Amino acid sequence: MDKKDRFQIEKLGEPQFKSPLQLSTVRGDKIFNFVDDKDRLVFDLSLEQYKQSLSTGEEPMCLDKAGPRQEIFFDPKQTTAAIVTCGGLCPGINNVIRGVVMALHYFYGIKRIIGIPYGYEGLNPEKGHGLVELTPEKVKDIHQFGGTFLGSSRGGQDVSTMVDTLVENQVNMLFAIGGDGTLKGVNAIGEEIQKRNAKISVVGIPKTIDNDIDLIDESFGFETAFDVASPIIRDAHNEATGAYNGICIVKLMGRDSGFIAASAALAMPVVNFVLIPEMDFSLEGENGFLSALKKRLDRKKHAVIVVAEGAGQHLFEQKTEVKDASGNIKHSDIGLFLKQKIAENFTKTPVTIKYIDPSYIVRSAPANSSDSVYCSRLAYHAVHGAMAGKTKFVACKVNNKYVYVPISEVTKKRKKIDLEGEFWFSVLQSTGQPFFLG
Repeated sequence: MDKKDRFQIEKLGEPQFKSPLQLSTVRGDKIFNFVDDKDRLVFDLSLEQYKQSLSTGEEPMCLDKAGPRQEIFFDPKQTTAAIVTCGGLCPGINNVIRGVVMALHYFYGIKRIIGIPYGYEGLNPEKGHGLVELTPEKVKDIHQFGGTFLGSSRGGQDVSTMVDTLVENQVNMLFAIGGDGTLKGVNAIGEEIQKRNAKISVVGIPKTIDNDIDLIDESFGFETAFDVASPIIRDAHNEATGAYNGICIVKLMGRDSGFIAASAALAMPVVNFVLIPEMDFSLEGENGFLSALKKRLDRKKHAVIVVAEGAGQHLFEQKTEVKDASGNIKHSDIGLFLKQKIAENFTKTPVTIKYIDPSYIVRSAPANSSDSVYCSRLAYHAVHGAMAGKTKFVACKVNNKYVYVPISEVTKKRKKIDLEGEFWFSVLQSTGQPFFLG
């Protein structure tokens, strides 16, 4: 594939119908304009890339701008849509479900919208979950609650069986709300659909509380996660300062990436150490974590430690790798491990150690105002893209612009914190912890 075609979105065919949206095609009339497929946005905004394009004359890599098209592929009167939510919980899922239903019903007049219960299990008739009808009346208040209105599950189902279910129920578009595994799953569904030459659009709406989906600016729910975690850290600080040599350890979600832990520490700047999966650190030694912790206690008589769930896994003895239903490696509990090691190390110094794990509270919270806005806009853009006949794409934000990106591009690798980047440097400045621990 040519580099400039890297982000080309697949289509089911040429648009056949006029959009029912009463939008404009004229600039300056104060009415929102339809988006044209020629309206593309440059992916790499660096001066280096700009100079390279100038010197070679090659068109830079571009992304499809998200938004409503004047010509659409599906006839709204004959269209059935389906929505599925998969994987772990995350703030904002219900907002996205609501946004998709409202956009389909009120923007395009689609009357038949199916909810698939309990993730991809709902597309396997053998599981017996059945399907549910979604209407504006049913979803109008669900944004006020955390979790998922449709239920969720981990792990995939037989792709052929899932496509059979979609075909049997005359589904024309499938919206899958989920993380890396979910997106890979819906891409596989799209490939099976393509093999059958069926005309079903599959759309991903990236959901991961860890914010570890590659290329995109931010996944929905992430901001709520560290927003909810901030007062917990504040209270942990109160707990730590209330005892002589008080130590509070707060474990937050972050299997492979430490964005929640790092962002929460910046949002509530009372944290003294942030430990994330991206960094290797030692416990022992002159420059190890325990030595740095002792120096902190000698100076201030308390310490707050925020640790991501995937941090420090190299410190555990080699063991057989165990994975969950989604294929993610099950990590050992770094929070309990740190508590034990600190207690063992400070036998001559009296310390009071408290360990807090609010992970399931954080992920089950309803979306905050900022995430609510983001979820609605993602939902609307996903619907516009599907109606235009685009498939195997995610609606997302890149370079602060709403765009469509092929699912295959965002699932190639996990996004991680750059330890040489300004964001991590900000965390180090906020905490005052050493650049290296060991």
